[in-house]
Amino acid sequence: MIFNSVTYVVFLIVVISLYWALPRRPRRWLLLISGLTFYGFWRVEYIPVMLFQTVTDYCLALWIYRTRDSRNRKLLLVVTLIINLGLLGYFKYSMFALENAVSLLNLCGLDFHVKTWSILLPLGISFYTFHSLSYTIDVYRGFIKPERDFIIMATFVSFFPQLVAGPILRAREVIPQLDHRPRLQLTDVITGIRRILFGLFLKVVLADNIAPLVDSGFAQSVNSLGALDVWTLAFLFGFQIYFDFSGYSHIAIGSALLMGIRFPENFSFPYMATSPRDFWRRWHISLSSWVRDYVYLPLTGSRLQDSSTGGLALAAEGTAKRSKTFALFLTWGIMGLWHGANWTFLVWGLYHASLIFLYRFSCHFFGNSRTWWPQFTGWFVTTPLVMLGWIFFRSETLTKALGMITTLCNPFQYGTMGLRESSYLIAALLMAAIIITNFIYSLPQLEHKSAQVAWAVSETFAFTVIIALVFVYLRPISQFIYFQF
Repeated sequence: MIFNSVTYVVFLIVVISLYWALPRRPRRWLLLISGLTFYGFWRVEYIPVMLFQTVTDYCLALWIYRTRDSRNRKLLLVVTLIINLGLLGYFKYSMFALENAVSLLNLCGLDFHVKTWSILLPLGISFYTFHSLSYTIDVYRGFIKPERDFIIMATFVSFFPQLVAGPILRAREVIPQLDHRPRLQLTDVITGIRRILFGLFLKVVLADNIAPLVDSGFAQSVNSLGALDVWTLAFLFGFQIYFDFSGYSHIAIGSALLMGIRFPENFSFPYMATSPRDFWRRWHISLSSWVRDYVYLPLTGSRLQDSSTGGLALAAEGTAKRSKTFALFLTWGIMGLWHGANWTFLVWGLYHASLIFLYRFSCHFFGNSRTWWPQFTGWFVTTPLVMLGWIFFRSETLTKALGMITTLCNPFQYGTMGLRESSYLIAALLMAAIIITNFIYSLPQLEHKSAQVAWAVSETFAFTVIIALVFVYLRPISQFIYFQF
C-alpha cells in the first residue's frame, strides 16, 4: 500500500474512525495491526523480519536496563548492533560486497567466479531498523526507560505513517503519544487533511510529472548531452526527489496528526539554504539528526544529543575531543551507503562531506550575516553545488556520473542542447516557484483584518486547485523514491 492511492485513503479513513471510537487497550492493538496490515500489502512474508528485530530490541533493552555491570551492558549493546546491522547488511549490502570482492580478485589476476542470487530488499528496512536500534541505544545511554508494554514498543516500530520512509523518530518523542490519546481537536483534523492534500500534490502532480523528463534525460548517452543539459537534469532531479520525499513527509505528518500525534518537520525549504551546513539543517532533518546523534557525535567524543530536530548543523556547535575531519568523512560515507549499495551513493556522501569541510574554511563568504548580500551569495553558491551532487545520486553507474561532471567542466559543451525544450523552462519555473513560496511563508503574520481575509481567500482558492489536481492525478503510477532505501 502506498500513500498515493485510493486504497490508502480508504484505509486511513477506517483507521482514524476506529482510533477515536475505541477505548485504550483495543486502540493500541488497532495501531499495531494497522501497521502490520499496511506493511503486509507489500509483502506479508517480510513481516516476521520486522517483528524479529522488534522482539530482539524489546528484550535486549529490558536486559540492558536491569544489568548494572557496565561490561555486560556493552556486550548486550554489541549484540543488538550485530543483529540489527547484520540483517540490514545481509538484505542490502551482501550482494554488493560479494560482487565487488569477486571483481577485485579478478583484477588481481585470479580467475574467480561465484554464482550470485537476487535478494529482495524488505520495504523500509533502513528506516525501521534505525527506529528499533535507536530505542535500544537510548535505553543504554540512560535517555529513556525501556517500554514494558510490548504492544506499544512494536507499534513505535511499525506505526504506519512513518514505517517505510520516515521521518526517523525517537522513542521518547513517539511512545508517550501512542500510549495516551489526546483530545480530538478540529484544528488538528483540518491541518492534517491540508498536509495530506499538499503532500499528494507534491507527489502525484509535481514529482510524478517531472520523473519522465529526468528518466529520459539520464537514459541518454553522455556524448549527446551538453553542459546546460547536465545542469538542467541535476536541477530537475533535485526538484523531483524533493517534491517526492517531502510529499511523503507531509502525508506522514498529516496522517499522524489526524490521530493527534505530532511528528517534527522533516524538510524546511532546503533549496533556500545559504550554506552546505544549512542545507542539512533543512533536508531530511530526521535522518541527519539520527546520524548526528548515533554516528558523528560518538566518533568525535562530543556531548550526545537526543532529538530528531536540528540536523547535522547542531553537531558543529559542540566541542569535539577527537578529529572532526575523520568523523565527518566517515559519517558521510555511512550516510551515502545508507541510501543504497552502489559506489555512486558513497561518492555522493563524500561529496557532501567535502562541501561541509570546505565550508569550515570559507564560512565568512556564506550567509552568516543578517544582511542580504552574504545571504544571497551563500544561496547562489550553495544551491548549484547541492544540485550538482544529485548527479551522483541519480546516475546508475559512477562512470556515467563522472562523464556528466566532465561535460560540465568543458567550456565548449555549453553550446550543445540535447533535451526537450520544455525541460529548461520547467526547471526555471520550479526554481522560481520555490523562491516565491519561501518568500510568502517568510512574511510576518498579517494583523490587519482585510489582509487576513484576502489571505484566507487566496489560500482557499489555492487548495481548491490542489484538490482538483490531486483528484485528476491520484493513481499509483510510481512508488516514492525513498521506498528503495
